[in-house]
Amino acid sequence: MDLGIEGRVALVTAGSRGLGRGVVDALAAEGARLVVAARGEESLAEVAATLGAAGVEVVTVAADVTDPEAPGRLVDLAVDRFGSLDIVVANAGGPPPGRALDVDDASLVAALNANLLTSIRLVRAAVPIMAERGWGRICCLTSYSVVQPIPTLALSNTARVGLWAWAKTAAHDLAADGTGITLNLACPGSHATERMRQLGNDGGAPMGDPADFGKVVTFLCSDPARFVNGAALVVDGGATLAL
Repeated sequence: MDLGIEGRVALVTAGSRGLGRGVVDALAAEGARLVVAARGEESLAEVAATLGAAGVEVVTVAADVTDPEAPGRLVDLAVDRFGSLDIVVANAGGPPPGRALDVDDASLVAALNANLLTSIRLVRAAVPIMAERGWGRICCLTSYSVVQPIPTLALSNTARVGLWAWAKTAAHDLAADGTGITLNLACPGSHATERMRQLGNDGGAPMGDPADFGKVVTFLCSDPARFVNGAALVVDGGATLAL
């Protein structure tokens, strides 16, 4: 199946490792030109070397997307380097664990900034570019906690549900305005990533492959997915009980 991604310009944040890297590799396999942002320069260098050797057009940039100015700069970089921006995959590292009644104001503000506001800022910066061309795909990576809260991850639960509510509303606005842009959420469960190991989820429970997750996100960013909008696609191997 032709996903209509070849030659498209994609921006992926937190794209050098874990689920973000799975997305980067899947988009690259479909012929996308890539801007990959992350904090770690060493992991970004590996991305640039690996994809560059495979003939992929890729620009890597060390950036902290929690900086309110970073999303706009990344969008500008994509347009300056490639002349357009067609796909945005908004991703950021998750907040530390904690019980709901134990979190303080500072940690809550930090979680909302990292896992809610960064995605909103990226979308706001990208939409005018995409709307001008009449085509765009935006996918925000969040968590299966949007349908079933995860014990001891109060900060993550709060920020992820906030993003879900905002994204559902924004997707309706984009459709109503006839922009040609879709906005969806990909909601992973446990996958074989460093984040899961940090949370202690590296025992005997089955975990997904980040490469497979990346292919799911890539479909959401494809041309055939033009009528998938405002969806929250749970990719958790059946771990959640909600429908």
